[in-house]
Amino acid sequence: MTDIVTPEQRSRMMAQIRGRDTQGELLVRRYLHRAGLRFRVNDRRLPGRPDLVVPRYQAAVFVHGCFWHRHEGCRFTTNPATRVDFWQAKFAANVARDRATDAKLCRLGWRPLVIWECEVEDMDRLDLLFWEIVAV
Repeated sequence: MTDIVTPEQRSRMMAQIRGRDTQGELLVRRYLHRAGLRFRVNDRRLPGRPDLVVPRYQAAVFVHGCFWHRHEGCRFTTNPATRVDFWQAKFAANVARDRATDAKLCRLGWRPLVIWECEVEDMDRLDLLFWEIVAV
């Protein structure tokens, strides 16, 4: 028995992937709020619509999914076995867009910061993110 996925099924599967308010984002937001930082969520006025924006420190925080944004050396950065060319192009475009977004934010005077989904439950990494934000 083969598992053939129709375009309609693929579309429904992709629609279920959350673009905001993911579990990782919520964990980071809770931590930073408890640490005393105040921020905006998904600010459309900035390139790439950062997951968190801390205007006081000119910091734009992205909570990147390891699979979609290709976290090097991470166990979650797997490669699908089917439609290899499609996925390689998709991942390359995501990484290129991330770089371009970071460059745009830097030109506007913002500091782009990234925390990976595999790091959001690590309190030491969250502490480091806090200090990266407030260290100006």
